[in-house]
Amino acid sequence: MNIGIDATCWWNNRGFGRFTRDLLTALFELETHHHFTLFTDQPIPTMSRFSNVSIIQVDASRPTTEAAVADSNRSPFDMLRLYRAVARSPIDLMYFPAVYSWFPAPLKLPTVVTLHDAIAEHYPELIFSSWRSRFLWSLKVKLAIWNSDRILTVSAAAKQEIVDYVGAPAALIDIASEAPNPLFRRTTDHTFIAAARARASLPAEAPTIVYVGGLAPHKNLHGLLDGFERANSRGRAQNVHMALVGDFEGAGFLSNYSSLWSRVEANPELRDRVHFTGYVSDEDLVALYSSAIAVAMPSYSEGFGLPAIEAMSCATPVLSSNLGSLPEVVGDAGLYFDPFDVDAIAQSIIEIVENTGLREELSANALARAPQFTWKRSAELTLAHLERLCHT
Repeated sequence: MNIGIDATCWWNNRGFGRFTRDLLTALFELETHHHFTLFTDQPIPTMSRFSNVSIIQVDASRPTTEAAVADSNRSPFDMLRLYRAVARSPIDLMYFPAVYSWFPAPLKLPTVVTLHDAIAEHYPELIFSSWRSRFLWSLKVKLAIWNSDRILTVSAAAKQEIVDYVGAPAALIDIASEAPNPLFRRTTDHTFIAAARARASLPAEAPTIVYVGGLAPHKNLHGLLDGFERANSRGRAQNVHMALVGDFEGAGFLSNYSSLWSRVEANPELRDRVHFTGYVSDEDLVALYSSAIAVAMPSYSEGFGLPAIEAMSCATPVLSSNLGSLPEVVGDAGLYFDPFDVDAIAQSIIEIVENTGLREELSANALARAPQFTWKRSAELTLAHLERLCHT
């Protein structure tokens, strides 16, 4: 089988891009007789090591990773060029790893699209900066579903959210998974950790809670700071620091960076203990996870929650929202709270800070659970879904 794959979101710095890079790499490494044809608008030099991969690069006025954001739009001519490239190619099936970079495929060609979640439909007021952005996103998702024979998603919770808020039939949705990149493994190299923390402007030895991800409203970072402030006001977290790791901009979607920064600057008790690191390399992220007392995942919804499983691979417990996919992913490696309940967030922070025995137990649980999630397993599930469609 010759499987066509949209690779135009390969360079995305957020979850879409990470999923695409790690899943496709694992897919190409499987022992199969299949061939893979990637359609892209930028060169991918790392593909030369795979004999079962061909690349068709289509000229574009702007790369998809610049154009396919909420406050912009892609050129119809660019998408037409991609459509024609697919239509001319002798592929048996077309797979889109993210609806983010979807473009129309020939109707007679079996097609699968990945919807990572339905957060934009569930909480549109927390995602979009304008009605135009919301309309264009909704239109793209509806067209992608209409153009596809099957939908792939990454958790049972995401599947239910897609059914409830997008309206896709459950019978059309298959589940694969996500996983940590093999780079994410606990390190005890104190020199490396100290250097990474210094690059992130974090104190060398202070106990730290780390958040990793976008600074978007649905991530509930104001709620996390509310809980942190309340724990601090009770005198229970006064030596603890918090690192908010992620790009300040929202890539066209809403970002809370300005309001979060203003809030922290206005509070003398937070000013020296809440750190906005900006983007951090994966190598440094390993050190930040490994040296943290916990990673925080306070969001109202997640399709999977990749930072949680990355942190777990580094033996780091998770302070986790009890909504969305997080309980499904984190399992017994975290403390759970209602993200709408500030007292619950504060209490979970206090508990993880003060209860050393609990931290050690959760750390051991994290190391035991993380290996259940591998990109090889995700690639095998994805390929099985693609094969099933092509053979029906």
